[in-house]
Amino acid sequence: MASNRIGRINEEIQRELAEQIRFLKDPRVSQVGMVSIIRVDTTGDLRYARVWVSVLDKNQEKDVMRGLKSAAGYLRRELGRALQLRYTPELQFIADDSISQGAHILEVLRDPTRVKPENPNNTAVLDEEE
Repeated sequence: MASNRIGRINEEIQRELAEQIRFLKDPRVSQVGMVSIIRVDTTGDLRYARVWVSVLDKNQEKDVMRGLKSAAGYLRRELGRALQLRYTPELQFIADDSISQGAHILEVLRDPTRVKPENPNNTAVLDEEE
């Protein structure tokens, strides 16, 4: 039961942070193309929340993370007002690179020089089974 509650809280934190990031006045965050909240993990006691953030322009990722870290207090206060929880979690921002990893895997799979060629002996086995 508690994990379901934590899951709902994680979704609400993610939704609210995505909304609040759009209104930040810090130029390190506001002038970057796209900043996405990928995932939120909150501890069971609601004291800490890890927030995975993805930035479209990887060259500005460090600046965005610094901007979010400096705005963490403001975001936490706004989160507390919006969610009405007993404890508002302390936000820890982590750069997420799963999108670039997925793109790299897709690139490797599409490259015929890296993928092993099809084994002609296996096609006979497939034809017999059909």
